[in-house]
Parts: sequence; C-alpha cells; structure tokens
Amino acid sequence: MWTLISASPSPYARKVRIALAEKSIPFTLQTEVPWDHTTVTPQYNPLEKLPVLILDDGKTAIYESYYILEWLEAKHPEPALLPSDIDDRLFAKKVEVVCDGMCDAMVIAFFERMREPEKQSEPWKARQMRKVEGGLRQLATWVDERQGQYLIGDRLTIADLAIAAFLGWFAIRWSEHQWQTQYPALKQYWEGLEALHNFKETRPSPQTMKDQVV
Repeated sequence: MWTLISASPSPYARKVRIALAEKSIPFTLQTEVPWDHTTVTPQYNPLEKLPVLILDDGKTAIYESYYILEWLEAKHPEPALLPSDIDDRLFAKKVEVVCDGMCDAMVIAFFERMREPEKQSEPWKARQMRKVEGGLRQLATWVDERQGQYLIGDRLTIADLAIAAFLGWFAIRWSEHQWQTQYPALKQYWEGLEALHNFKETRPSPQTMKDQVV
C-alpha cells in the first residue's frame, strides 16, 4: 500500500488526499509537522516539502502536490480529475496555479507573523497579502461565471480541489479575514464542496510546531 506523508492543515496535501479518495486508491496517511526535526521528509524529497507519496516499494517517492496530481492522472486516469476538453483542462491548471500561489504567499505571511514584532517586515507581509487579495478576487469572478455546482462543467476537477483546499486552510489560519462576507457566492460554492464526502473526511486542523522555524 502507498503511504502519503502529510501535514494535517496542509492545503497541498489535502488536494492529493481527495484525489486518491476520488480514484479509490488505498493509502496509509502518515501525519507529520514538516518543520520539526523528527520529520522523515528529507529522506524522500530533496526539497524537504510535503506532501510526499511513497509507493509500494517503500523507496519510490512522488512529491510536490501539482506533480503528484499530474502523476495520478497519468497512471490512474479514471475517474478523471482533469477535463477532456483542452481549453477546460488548461483552465483547471490555471486555477490550480492561482490557488497554489495564494498558498505560497500565505505560508510566507504566516511565518512572518510568527517572528518577534520588531523583526517583522510590514511591507513584506503587505506584498504577500496583495497576492492573496488578488487571488480571492479572481476566484470569486470565476465562481460567479460557473454554470453549476462545480467550477468547470458538471463534474469535480482539480480546480475544485485546489479552491476548496486553499479556502479550507485559509479559514483556519487567517480566520479574521472577511472573505466570506466579501464574496458570498464564493463562500456558498466552497460550502457546497465541503459537504461532499471526501472533502468532509479531509477537513484541515491546526498543528503545533515544536521547533523554531523563523
């Protein structure tokens, strides 16, 4: 059986967990805090990042969430999580780029906020939050333009996974943000996804970090 090394709040890992469940691929979940000195992540990913998917041999590792999802689509194409239409497929990947970009910006802002106040850079935090605000506006526009329950067509795609993973994580890491009031249609769309079984089963929870990382 495969093993997925994950962190419980990680939006990157959540995308993969949902994809594996949608494709009915059994796996063992190994939860870690990626910044703790006890993590085994460096043994499998030279970039020391989660998630990491370890195959049956216990050695072969697939890493970086976008690549894991590409790998799963190539190796286990059914049910497809990318549309068959090329333009829709490229759009789904574009949505994932925006969501991953917001996740990256939020990680930077989150750790900046963990520094001692006198060491924090307000311009640096503001730069990251501009990326998030721009991404949220774009997601809201795309959601407003959708035709049904899902973002693209009438089926779940990587675009939905990416948006739900980011918003679910954002809701617990930056709970004071008013995006749910600012973008009610985006909130409604997100809540509809979160009601699905495989989304319910992967809802994020915060972790406590023992090591000083900033």
